[in-house]
This record gives sequence, C-alpha cells and structure tokens, in this order.
Amino acid sequence: MAGPLTVPWMPPHDPGTPALSVVDMHTGGEPLRIVLAGCPEVVGPTLLAKRRYMRQHLDHVRRRLMFEPRGHRDMYGAVLVPSELPDAHLGVLFLNNEGYSSMCGHAVLALGRFALDFGLVPAPPSDAQEALVNIHCPCGLVAAFVECEGCRSRGPVRFHSVPAFVLATDFLVDVPGRGKVVVDIAYGGAFYAFVSAEKLGLDVCSAKMGDLVAAASAVTEAVKAQFKISHPDSEDLAFLYGTILTDGKDTYNEEPTTNICVFADEQVDRSPTGSGVTARIALQYHKGLLELNQTRAFKSSATGSVFTGKAVREAKCGDFKAVIVEVSGQAHYTGLYVKKQIHYFAYKGPCSQSYGFSSNLVQM
Repeated sequence: MAGPLTVPWMPPHDPGTPALSVVDMHTGGEPLRIVLAGCPEVVGPTLLAKRRYMRQHLDHVRRRLMFEPRGHRDMYGAVLVPSELPDAHLGVLFLNNEGYSSMCGHAVLALGRFALDFGLVPAPPSDAQEALVNIHCPCGLVAAFVECEGCRSRGPVRFHSVPAFVLATDFLVDVPGRGKVVVDIAYGGAFYAFVSAEKLGLDVCSAKMGDLVAAASAVTEAVKAQFKISHPDSEDLAFLYGTILTDGKDTYNEEPTTNICVFADEQVDRSPTGSGVTARIALQYHKGLLELNQTRAFKSSATGSVFTGKAVREAKCGDFKAVIVEVSGQAHYTGLYVKKQIHYFAYKGPCSQSYGFSSNLVQM
C-alpha cells in the first residue's frame, strides 16, 4: 500500500492573501464553516458595529468562504470575534449566500461543541455533565449547554434563545401569482414569515424543492413590500430573514411537525432551522397551542433531521410579550482545513447524514 500523499510544492497562489483555516461542521445536515485563522481584523466597538464593518469592508472574505468553488449557494459560515459583553465567551458573525444574519440556531449548536473542544471556554469540572458556552450573536447573548466528558463534547447541544415574540398574526399579504395568503410573522433572533404550504397549493413533505423555494421566496418578497418590520432594540435587527413553510400542524402533538426554511437569497436550510424553531415555538405559545416546558419536535422536509424545542419561561422584548425558548439538536464535525492539510472526519455515533445524503433538494 502506498504511503501518505505528500505535496512537494504549492500551486500558484497570491502570497499576500492570508490562507483561511477553517473547521467544517454540520447540524442536521446544514453546514457550518468556522474560520480558525486568516480573516482580517473585524473592527467595531460592538458586535453589531463589527457586523456592519464586515459587510462594508470584508465582504470578499464571505464570498471566498461561501461561494463556489470552495462553497455552494447553501453554504453557511461563522467568523469568531471578540465580544463587548462581559459574560460572553465569544462573539460570532454569521455568513450566508446573501450577507450576514442576526441569529442562527444550527450554528449555535455547532459552535457550542466547537468552543468547548477548541478550548474557547474554561474547562468544566471533571464531573460535569454539561459545559456552559455563552455565545454573543448579533441578536444578543445566547447560552449553549454542551454535553461533555471532561473537556470534550459529546451528544446533543441545547441553547436558550434571546426573547422570542410574535410581531403579527393573520396578516393578509398579496403574493403575485398566488393570490392573497394569510401569514404570521415571528422573531426567534431573526424574523420569519410562517405559512402552511397547503395554502400555497403545496405539500411541504413531498413537493419538489424548486417549487417550495419559489413559493417561499415569493412570500418573503411580498411581506417585505407590504409589511414594515421593526424591532424594539435595534434597527439592525429589523429585517425579514425568510419564510418558513410548514405542514400546518401547529396544535401540540408528540409527532414531529415538518417545515422548510428558505432564507437570504433563496438559500435552503437542510436542518429544521434553530431560530425558526424558536420563532415557531413563540408563535404556538402566543396562540395558546403550547404550554411552558411542553416539548415539540420539528422535522426538516429536506433531510428528515429533527430538532426539539420548548418555551422555558416568559420574558419581554420592549413592549412585546416574549418567551425564552430551548432548542436541542446534534452537531457533527466534517472536516478541518488548516496548515495546508485537509482532514475529513468519520462520525462516532449514529447520524443519518454521516455518509452524505440525497434529498428532494435536487428536485429543482
């Protein structure tokens, strides 16, 4: 058998451009590319100011990480930055195919593991079952709880959201080519429009992904044009991130309810969408369909992966009644690209996406 492959030379490259070292992960099939090194300094006194700075001055880094040939239109990323909050272990800027999000639940679940495994948080006591990782997201401070053995992560991660609330219910929006549709708008660190796919003539579980994407994107653009989004804390958070199409099963049931999230520039979330689960729990609680600490399961129609969520306590966000939502899911490492070496990881433990997956994402 041949020995390890060695690279005797480096292909032509710009030596003035720092090499980006990254760790690749996924949560429920949704990718996350975390920058270890090579990103220029992101300047700003606050995390939201850093977000504005990166958008204005460092967007080439996002494009390099997210777009082909290194990424794809549904790639997702995270740049770690210092936080101004004394309780935060790290700050993070979220990257997508369009720009920069305010919150990402699947990324928080992955970053919880990453922060513990890479020594970004104090070592937990030797007998601890969980490690606390406080992650400063653009929407605020999010507490992640990582199952651990010593200083290493294992098993699922859960997080407690920022206050999640409902902005509007039963809003009638005129969707070009699809008529008038009733939607709800809720916030789980980012704003989403929610609508049953059935109202658009689709089955969220069996329709071609291209049809779901087109329908969700049409709803997003219509809501943006016909409804003014506002947030009591900051105008930086006042934007509609996307539309989540559901199976309409909002009344409590022990069986999973299925949804698909289309966000940013028609980007499709392979996971059940952590911030979307947060907002959907807030919506169900607001409508009296869910009680505190009543757990629901949410299934992605793209991959079949599942997150769980529950409202753990009531809160306020400005004048809005809100809830703190706990979301749980499993993240996995997929690759490490550092010091000119590439390592792909096999999984330890069950994961239905371990060896790659096909889904109706290809049925465009």
